[in-house]
Amino acid sequence: MKTKTTEKSSKKLIDFLEKNSLHKKDFAQMIGVTLSYVYNLIDDTIPFSTRSTTLERIATVMDISPEEFEEYKIPQEPILQDESIIFIKKMMKKNKMSVVNFLKTFPRKNRLYIVDILRGAYPLPIDMKELSMIGETLHLDKNDIYNLWEERMKQVLEANGMNINANIALVNAMLECARKYIDV
Repeated sequence: MKTKTTEKSSKKLIDFLEKNSLHKKDFAQMIGVTLSYVYNLIDDTIPFSTRSTTLERIATVMDISPEEFEEYKIPQEPILQDESIIFIKKMMKKNKMSVVNFLKTFPRKNRLYIVDILRGAYPLPIDMKELSMIGETLHLDKNDIYNLWEERMKQVLEANGMNINANIALVNAMLECARKYIDV
């Protein structure tokens, strides 16, 4: 005979799924687990997940802090969210778009990637097509999308050893060329 362990987190998840009319299979795909794993999460006779990545993904989809799960252990290395992710979240709120509704605008195979971007595990994509999909979903104009891309491009250049300040003329020339190509 099974005994109850962590009803609180399981109940929170069940309530979220019901409130958002979110099928367990869709939720599983959004957080990168199997359907049977989701059934284990909502089964209050089995301990709720303690895996940080899974809890962060669940919290991101639920639009709550992972610390709201008693099972969550704060990582030693904090996840930092850059300005672009904060901007994306701000635009979601401005458009009155829940995380679930935002995720549903993307092909199923891309949803986990978007969840990981929102939780700060990955930066915004540098690929203009992917970035434009995010921007169009949030009703951003070409300038806003370009500005996100430009900031991301500068991050990539710096991360790969370019001193932006020492090469400002080259960087500005590249960015001006991109601006013209994108027609901003």
